[in-house]
Amino acid sequence: MSGVTKKISLGLQGGGAFGAFGWGVLDRLLAEERLDIAAISGTSAGAVNAAVVADGYARGGGRAGARMALRRFWRGLSTAATIASPIRPSGLDVAMGGGTLATSPGYQFMQLLAGMLAPPASPLSMNPFHPLLASLIDFERVRACEEIDLFIPATNIRSGKGKVFTRPELDARMIAASACLPYVFAPVVIDGEAYWDGSFVGNPSLSPLVQEGAADIVIVQNNPVARPGLPMTMSDIQSRTTEIAFNVSFVREVSAIRHLHGVADAEDSDIVHPAAVRLHLISGNEALQQLDLSSKFNTEWPFLLRLHALGVATAGRWLDEHFEQVGRRSTMDPVPVHEAELLTGTDA
Repeated sequence: MSGVTKKISLGLQGGGAFGAFGWGVLDRLLAEERLDIAAISGTSAGAVNAAVVADGYARGGGRAGARMALRRFWRGLSTAATIASPIRPSGLDVAMGGGTLATSPGYQFMQLLAGMLAPPASPLSMNPFHPLLASLIDFERVRACEEIDLFIPATNIRSGKGKVFTRPELDARMIAASACLPYVFAPVVIDGEAYWDGSFVGNPSLSPLVQEGAADIVIVQNNPVARPGLPMTMSDIQSRTTEIAFNVSFVREVSAIRHLHGVADAEDSDIVHPAAVRLHLISGNEALQQLDLSSKFNTEWPFLLRLHALGVATAGRWLDEHFEQVGRRSTMDPVPVHEAELLTGTDA
């Protein structure tokens, strides 16, 4: 099979700073010349990674350009957060390891404000992510990247339905909408409609890839389904309830494709698309579910590099074990999706 290039589509999950795991996976897949990425459906942090890939890939940048763009973005995000954000690990957090922000005064203060003041009253609602995206991603290049199709879901607050933005129309507002946590940021308004995080309707949304005729979909999972123990603080409870909610659509879509061979349209659930598609999964759950919930807000460069390295290694193992089966059969391990409690070794 050497020398054969196989076409895949990618589904990229959200998960805050855990998106750096997705960066690592993308870095390894882009380095694999036996794979050709035809389309990406990305939600929240996955939407960011998708847009950055297109920015780097466009106008002859290719694989190398995409890999450089990803590193440049995550380094820029970390630098901007270091300069402007009050959320930093305390000395005790650093000693505890695991990327936690559990004793960070900045993290605790911002969580307190988020709990007391609803957007747009909260100062968090200023959404610094929107101008940051515009400064770190060239959306003109994104729209010009004809090699890779992009599908970015957001949730329409008024209707509760999904909205899928596509590459030819993408701008910073649409990526910010896909990553808009409702208890942190004010809604993102696009063409008179207000949007929240796309993870409510698809994390990632697989139906646009199915509708476009994808044969092999590789899902990058970095939003833990199960976790050991129970959240003990209000901020952790809030984070865990969001994490659970954001996995509901993912689990249902995977189940529908695997067992019913169809998937509901992301924007109109009355429409069901036949799904003769092979599913594959690159999952970081076993390692990521052991990290503190607060670590999803940790943008310190050493922590992001640690997540990136985990993504590279995980994707490398997946390629070693499953590359030959791509184009032939599904290789998805259902345990991280449907029986994730087995990974923790606990009943929690």
